[in-house]
Amino acid sequence: MPGKGRIIAIANQKGGVGKTTTAVNLAVALADSGHTVRLVDLDPQGNASTGMGIAADDRDVTTYDLLTGEATRDDASVSTSVDRLSLIPATADLSSLDLELGVSSGRLHRLRTALRATADGQTITIIDCPPTLGLLTLNALVAADGLLVPLQTEFYALEGLSQLMLTLREVRRSANPALRLDGVVLTMLDGRNNLSQQVEADARATLGGVVFDTIIPRNVRLSEAPSHGLSALRYDPQSRGSQAYRALAAEYLGRIDNKRGT
Repeated sequence: MPGKGRIIAIANQKGGVGKTTTAVNLAVALADSGHTVRLVDLDPQGNASTGMGIAADDRDVTTYDLLTGEATRDDASVSTSVDRLSLIPATADLSSLDLELGVSSGRLHRLRTALRATADGQTITIIDCPPTLGLLTLNALVAADGLLVPLQTEFYALEGLSQLMLTLREVRRSANPALRLDGVVLTMLDGRNNLSQQVEADARATLGGVVFDTIIPRNVRLSEAPSHGLSALRYDPQSRGSQAYRALAAEYLGRIDNKRGT
């Protein structure tokens, strides 16, 4: 197991790439492997919160309160049905944060300050970012140790990655020099589709070892699970999607251990 906590931002400015699915199921897989995990829902749509079974009416303290300084990290954290996994939920209130914070000093460091205000021991924090490169995602990147990028195996997938990489470099230059690209995970791969296979080949040729060996397949159980307020790992533990996220968790932990050992 990693020897200390880690904050992971899961981001891609393109919607529909499996970002929230990855955040939820990776969080559950890491918790199942014995880690203490906190999932931070930073998307005004609140899909990660819904996917963890937290109804909108039950989201009394949220990431909005965290970012405005009205609540601490621990105040905002709620327990989930998964052992060792807590959640800081989100509501649509987040969508107004840009206007409310305006050009206030330190607005890019709000999440970092809140998450790192006190020592967090062995906790792995996973931030589910909205599908934009706006204030919320920038807060996540400034707060994070690592960036994990879900990349859908579709035409133009790599073209959409370039702006995110430019943003990563800018954040490292100006606000968070310690931020690293933990990797790119290919999602929604259909092995019967020649285009999916070609995109995978192109991604590996272009990005090399940055791409995880584990691939997340297109799987109906991954799509069905959120409507039941469950991760795929609880909805259908034996599905191909669930097995892939367990493998991704193991590969991710191995990568981090290897980086710390070098």
